[in-house]
Amino acid sequence: MAPIQFSGQTAFYKGKVRDVYTIKDHLLVMIASDRISAFDVILPEPIPYKGQVLNQIAAYMLQATSDICPNWLRSVPAPNVSIGQKCTPFKIEMVVRGNLTGHAWRTYSSGKRVLCGIPLPEGLRENDYFPTSIITPSTKASEGHDEDISKEEIIASGIASAADWAVLEDYTLKLFARGKEIAAKQGLILVDTKYEFGKIGDTIYLMDEIHTPDSSRYFYADGFEERQKNGEKQKQLSKEFVREWLIANNFMGKEGQTVPHMSAEWITTISNRYIELYEKVIGKAFVPEKLTEEETVRRIEAALAEIGNRES
Repeated sequence: MAPIQFSGQTAFYKGKVRDVYTIKDHLLVMIASDRISAFDVILPEPIPYKGQVLNQIAAYMLQATSDICPNWLRSVPAPNVSIGQKCTPFKIEMVVRGNLTGHAWRTYSSGKRVLCGIPLPEGLRENDYFPTSIITPSTKASEGHDEDISKEEIIASGIASAADWAVLEDYTLKLFARGKEIAAKQGLILVDTKYEFGKIGDTIYLMDEIHTPDSSRYFYADGFEERQKNGEKQKQLSKEFVREWLIANNFMGKEGQTVPHMSAEWITTISNRYIELYEKVIGKAFVPEKLTEEETVRRIEAALAEIGNRES
């Protein structure tokens, strides 16, 4: 979708996978595209229905956690569109982990026993549960790779005050616990995820999307313990399989490396995995919906007008 000009639009930002429009400096229109990224690189081919999957899971999860903390969402006018309040973001991602997986495992297996200032116990195997969930924040880089950062560094550098950090930590652990509860009802384990927060005045809001396959990793609960005992690979629903495919094809986003060719069959496989995650997480059949650009714009404009009427 080419950039659109909405009435009252004051800014436009094209992210890795989403297009974000600022309206009158206090609302955001977030359009989830079908673009897919891995290792901080946008892959060359879009994934059908990925935007709808991510947007609808996020909307469901934001509504299911709205009693824990305020969030930015105001309206979902189209399958891949959310409208919400503009916040001043904290320049960190609150990564929270229940299991030793992904980046945490790669760090651990390299011999390191401290991650983001948190000591890690000896004797863990890949995918083992941590004794308690841990928060391993990362800086939100505008370009290139995000970097690990400790709580102490965040407070010392002024990214968040000690008082704000206490709220961020509390919200993050409560949101993760709720996400794990929702996943467990569907036979899944929420392994790790990340949250982004911002402020409007003195109030901290949950921003962006939550508990989607772009920000989260899920394992199937059935057979998890047996697979761990036998040292077998866990069956997971996340985009880690895309990263693994890239690694197997000698791509990790490093200079001089080329993204491998994505066949039509492989694109369909990725799309089906996203749809599978939607159906597993939400517990309902996915209903694909493709709107014309004109209809999408019409719905967004109508939703913005309705929000404007409520505010006046």
